[in-house]
Amino acid sequence: MSPAIQTSAPPPVLVHSASAAEFPPSPPLSPPDCRTSPRLAMAAAALRARLNAHISRMYAQGVVEEETFEQLREDGTASEVARLFINDAYEILHDIDIRMEEPEVDIDEVEALTQQLMECASSVGAQQVKLACMHFGDFYAIKCKQGCLVSLDLVRNLYCIVRNDVEIMMQLEDMIAACGPK
Repeated sequence: MSPAIQTSAPPPVLVHSASAAEFPPSPPLSPPDCRTSPRLAMAAAALRARLNAHISRMYAQGVVEEETFEQLREDGTASEVARLFINDAYEILHDIDIRMEEPEVDIDEVEALTQQLMECASSVGAQQVKLACMHFGDFYAIKCKQGCLVSLDLVRNLYCIVRNDVEIMMQLEDMIAACGPK
């Protein structure tokens, strides 16, 4: 005897006769904000504390000058100016590197680039970078290429320190903003 094959009827098709007007669209989802989510408020507060500690450390270590950077923060332009510093200083350092590799280095071009880099560093209060640029200029004035290259390494290293610290600051600010309004 062969087993009986049972077939079941397909599931019934549900037909909904209501018009779309009976079911209004759902309201758009909005991101939760700190006023309605205690966890987000706590996260934002913890991130603000990390941000303040990070900036205080930047001041204590002389990465950026407190007076200049605080003014930028009060104006709400610290992140924008920091981004400009990061991009412009990178390009200027690259241009200086190219000029320094040439057999005949153009003094005027390198001096002009060094001045631009000093102005760029001053915009965010990166005094150590500015001082290292001055040190680089001293070696350049006496035409000591090896001294220039060593001091250019110092400029580059100090630039990297400032860049890393302001990038961390901007990441923390972005994370705080993602938590919603204060």
